[in-house]
Amino acid sequence: MPVKLLMGNEALGLGAIHAGVNFVSGYPGTPSTEVLETVAKHNDGSIHIEWSTNEKAALEAAAGAAYAGARALVTMKQVGLNVASDPLMTLSYIGVEGGLVIVVADDPGPISSQTEQDTRNFAQFAKVPIFDPASPGEAYGMIQDAFELSERHHTPVIVRPTTRVSHACGTVKTRGGVADCGADFENPTLDDDDASWGRHVPGGFVKDTRRWVVFPRTSFLNHGKVEKRAAAIADELSSGYRPNRIEIGGLSHAEAMRAFEERGEQRFASGIACGGISYHYVMEALEMLDLELPVLKIGTPYPFPAKLATEFLEAVDEVLCVEELDPVIERELDFLCGYEFLPNTIHGKLDGYFGYAGEQSVEAICDALTEFVDGDETTGAMCQGVRPLDTRQCAKGFDPLTHDGEAVPKPELPPRPPVLCAGCPHRASFYAVKRAVGKRKAVFCGDIGCYTLGNAAPLDMVDTCLCMGGGITVAQGIHAVEPDTLAFGFVGDSTFFASGITGVVNAVYNQHDMIVCILDNSTTAMTGQQPHPGTGRTMMGADGAPLSIPRILEALGVSYETVDPLDFETAVQAVRDAIEKTGVRAIIFKSPCIYLEPPAHPAVEIDLGSCIDCRACIKQLGCPALVIEDGHVAVDSSLCYGCELCCKICPTDALREGGADA
Repeated sequence: MPVKLLMGNEALGLGAIHAGVNFVSGYPGTPSTEVLETVAKHNDGSIHIEWSTNEKAALEAAAGAAYAGARALVTMKQVGLNVASDPLMTLSYIGVEGGLVIVVADDPGPISSQTEQDTRNFAQFAKVPIFDPASPGEAYGMIQDAFELSERHHTPVIVRPTTRVSHACGTVKTRGGVADCGADFENPTLDDDDASWGRHVPGGFVKDTRRWVVFPRTSFLNHGKVEKRAAAIADELSSGYRPNRIEIGGLSHAEAMRAFEERGEQRFASGIACGGISYHYVMEALEMLDLELPVLKIGTPYPFPAKLATEFLEAVDEVLCVEELDPVIERELDFLCGYEFLPNTIHGKLDGYFGYAGEQSVEAICDALTEFVDGDETTGAMCQGVRPLDTRQCAKGFDPLTHDGEAVPKPELPPRPPVLCAGCPHRASFYAVKRAVGKRKAVFCGDIGCYTLGNAAPLDMVDTCLCMGGGITVAQGIHAVEPDTLAFGFVGDSTFFASGITGVVNAVYNQHDMIVCILDNSTTAMTGQQPHPGTGRTMMGADGAPLSIPRILEALGVSYETVDPLDFETAVQAVRDAIEKTGVRAIIFKSPCIYLEPPAHPAVEIDLGSCIDCRACIKQLGCPALVIEDGHVAVDSSLCYGCELCCKICPTDALREGGADA
């Protein structure tokens, strides 16, 4: 097998290709985006790939493909699953014909999300199997296992990488030669060194209203089948599925189980249960502390491998559960102890060994482990098989923050607050609204995207941010309570198609009084410049007529004006005109993202002779290209794109177009 260095998302995408995926849909969202883009990179045209308008649309389209026997993949982040939850819940009951795998990337931290929600809970709620990869290599194999499980049991399956799996790189053994995909596969060869891949041949859609049409009676009957399916899958995953295993030190699962048997009635005092990326943190911490504890690794949190977990609990007294976000494994073990009348004590998040929020770390696990096994009365430790150690030092002579016994100095990293890029047209849009509103009472309801950064000082132009498309509807609610407040709802062009149109329809229908500000930079910028319906480009390489935001607004009866925010005075006047009107009206601030089409101007220059050092440019705009050098305002030409917004607000004309005469 070829060995490749892959990002976790690349491994998932390549694994889907090697599983013979036919249809891929998704909506871009960090940390999931690169999964779909990896498939697109290797697509020879035989796989249908699309960025759908939102996650709900993506799952519904993929479900149709799976109904027709295709292997279908959907990609999204954890909050995107909220959008897709409606079809997901029903799909669990209806089932699929071809394999349907949903990659939902969770974001502990959170690093780039509104919430830290745990998709493992969602899977249990929807009664859908879920795989929890611990590394890029495991992700590559798991997504192929997920397709096979999906088809074998006719159920959608979730694969849940977290940020550190999605964006970490690791060595992955990929398939070489002829892929072993079964009789229903052909095996063409890619032009690159990824060698061969399995191509699934869909059987086609077979009409069967009793299967594909949801009626209350159908759901009632299928509910029982879903529960039986979960029990069967749990048994299957408890026996011989490698990502679910028990290990001790360097022993394999089989060797560890023999070690369990050899102990007879003699139990281990302590053991660890973990899953996902936390497994690798645990193994590193055990190595640092020179400990040998039995470890239960859970790769499929739902349906939970109860038989395997029961074997583990029967061999240990106390268990420390290590996992990110919610105590899913911990609660399952607590349940098993009660159900099987086992005397184990389970520790983890519920009793304060770990906090609920944020990511895990090797350092935090080292601290918890030393408390867990140091012999105090609260843990009942003195674990058999654990060598004596100083509980706050590693037995190897260095602690987690040192190397070879020498302290490793922490580098002084410069602060880097999130900020709109230099030259970003969104800065001009926000500032135009701010200038036009002046001292009037107003609320500025924002949304998810680059433009969320408009909340930062000195712009201070995002008063609320809830979810995609939420700014438009939140503004309606505030204005209904405070009719004397000017209500602005900001939305990007991609988000307008994803979920903003619904809010505009609601505003028109319910006769709200608000101004919709559409920040149209011609791309999905925050997640990496993906196309959307307004661009006319697709992931299949086809170019068509872009869907027109103005025409959609016209169809809804919304008056609008389109302006270039970098034409600053015109933009300000457009906002002033909108303020004087009533009803639902819109301003389309249209200017391409600088990474698509940089402004056709050289970097701004500053005439220090004219500069009075008022610093209005810095205080009002917060552009990262405007800096202080030697106590005076300066322009960082390596960052400046020449948008010239600063030139238009300088009271002394000290900031000028690059190359202009002083």
